[in-house]
Amino acid sequence: MKFLLDNNLPAPLARALNELSLPHDHTVIHLTEKFAQNTSDITWIQALHQEGGWVVISQDKFNKGDLEKRAIREAGLLVFCLAKHWNRESYWNKAHNLVRWWPKIIQQSELISGSGAFRVPWKYGHAPKFEPVQF
Repeated sequence: MKFLLDNNLPAPLARALNELSLPHDHTVIHLTEKFAQNTSDITWIQALHQEGGWVVISQDKFNKGDLEKRAIREAGLLVFCLAKHWNRESYWNKAHNLVRWWPKIIQQSELISGSGAFRVPWKYGHAPKFEPVQF
């Protein structure tokens, strides 16, 4: 499985998750490893759709407009959006919590065939659950 961390997450975090995921045959890259930093969301979403097999992790709410939401729906991507609280956290707290969530993100990604969108809450808790998101 191939995971792409959006521009709003740090590139070093993608590299760390990639190293942690290699034994499980998953690849994690940062958007800037594949596209120019100023590439529009619609452009990279369409490119990932063309390639197929990508899962997107983002802090973006994809609420810049209907075109962006439509591009996500039509691309059939699986997207995990980090909940609003993630924006308030420090680099290290965010890294720690995403690593904690990572096995659940992989597991959910393997269960879903086709598109879907989920919000990743900040709190992990004893029974962590994703919240469905509508685009």
